[in-house]
Amino acid sequence: MQEDRLTNTANDPTLLQLEKISKQFPGVSALYKVDFDLREGEVHVLFGENGAGKSTLINIVAGALRPTSGKIVFRGRKMHFPNVHSARKIGIHAVFQEFSLIPQLTVTQNLFLGVEKGRYGFLDKKKMHQQAQEILDRLGFELDPRKKIVYLTRAEQQMVEIAKVFGSDLSVLILDEPTASLTEKETERLFALIEQARNDNVGIIYITHRMGEIRRISDRITILRDGNYIATVKTDGVTDSELVELMTGRVIDQIFPTIHYHPKDTILSVRNLTTADNSVKNVSLEFKRGEIVGMAGLVGSGKSKAMRACFGIEEIKSGEIIFEDKKFTHAAPAKMLDVGMFYVPPDRRNEGLVMMRNVRENISLAALPLFNLSMYSMFLKRKNEKVMALDLSQRLNLQPPKIERSVDLFSGGNQQKALLARVLTRKTKLYIFDEPTVGVDVGTRAAIYEFIADLCQEGAAVVLISSDLPEILHLTNRAYVFYRGDLRAELSGEEITEQNVLFHFFEQKAA
Repeated sequence: MQEDRLTNTANDPTLLQLEKISKQFPGVSALYKVDFDLREGEVHVLFGENGAGKSTLINIVAGALRPTSGKIVFRGRKMHFPNVHSARKIGIHAVFQEFSLIPQLTVTQNLFLGVEKGRYGFLDKKKMHQQAQEILDRLGFELDPRKKIVYLTRAEQQMVEIAKVFGSDLSVLILDEPTASLTEKETERLFALIEQARNDNVGIIYITHRMGEIRRISDRITILRDGNYIATVKTDGVTDSELVELMTGRVIDQIFPTIHYHPKDTILSVRNLTTADNSVKNVSLEFKRGEIVGMAGLVGSGKSKAMRACFGIEEIKSGEIIFEDKKFTHAAPAKMLDVGMFYVPPDRRNEGLVMMRNVRENISLAALPLFNLSMYSMFLKRKNEKVMALDLSQRLNLQPPKIERSVDLFSGGNQQKALLARVLTRKTKLYIFDEPTVGVDVGTRAAIYEFIADLCQEGAAVVLISSDLPEILHLTNRAYVFYRGDLRAELSGEEITEQNVLFHFFEQKAA
């Protein structure tokens, strides 16, 4: 890490300043002369559509990327970060949207990775475990430090990532969509930790697409669009609609579409379902064509496991899955695809997409056995595959519209579009969307809502599994609410209110 001393006035609250930062990738300008500053003890939100340059900017601050041009100034000194370690040495730590944990190591080993405690030339495992437990207790995270990461839920892995940075000396904290996998209780704890950090004069760069979070914790907002700096505004001086207009360059009158539901015959019946791991217990559900049914509940409530069991991903202990009056209780996912059920997983990187392959191949993946793409199930009809992928990518407005480009080079929102395009490659009667808008911007979110509404109005059955309560309230005509593997309530129409749904999220205590 190299540094040059610059003039710095006394009592200057500016902690970090980025001046005219540009970043060029082959054939792509990710950032162009972007200015940004962070003050001590403030939460400064980076706001923009997927692909606006937010991730590139925080990667530069964290030392994961080097700018093509521009200047980074930290506490009055010009800095050059050749790697992440050099940024961490002065207290700049990041929690990225994509985790950096080692799955086969324990929570303790991940917390002390690279800063292991030793004694007489050997690892002091007892001391590391004790300190890991102290960190988790201080943060209020109920985790077993001896448990391997591979056995943790995504929400628990998020807590480990957060614990890694809050167990360090902080000057700048970068949080990229940190609440995407957290329950309401865990989110509240994170906000308390953020408040504590700002009281210690830590500067916090925060990325989120959730307006409620922006209003609650931020002081200022910097908006990026297409890699360019647009504006920096005070949080209390701008409306939500003004923010969206600054972000997109256009007015989005209504995020949630008006949906006309026409429930018809029952297409899927779930009778007394219990999964092998007891994450779902004796649950009965039904889904009709022409409606959107919400699956609500906290992380780990069973709302996702129930539908994964229907699709053949989770092992079933007892119960029945009846699709179009035929039993498919122990059918494999390939069979459920063939009969007309499609499940879109919440983790697009690990479950949904093949990240090192191009968009064309990712879109066509589920349709490869079909006659229009293969001959005798042996030879791929590449021309048909290309035409189909190009048509679907245009329908979902993939940006940039390059279907031969590796999917891992696209923003999160455009990766999600590629994943959603896949559901249109087959004749599908029931769509299951599991957290379809995690980590996507407001503009992409509105497009996904419109996409889901169109499927419903075309007569398909749609299941929406979501931890985002407004999605349940505004998109569904019926909703099932889960609590610790049990079906707590079924709500419909005007019964689907915030108060009614939240009432069933938590344990009901006897009066």
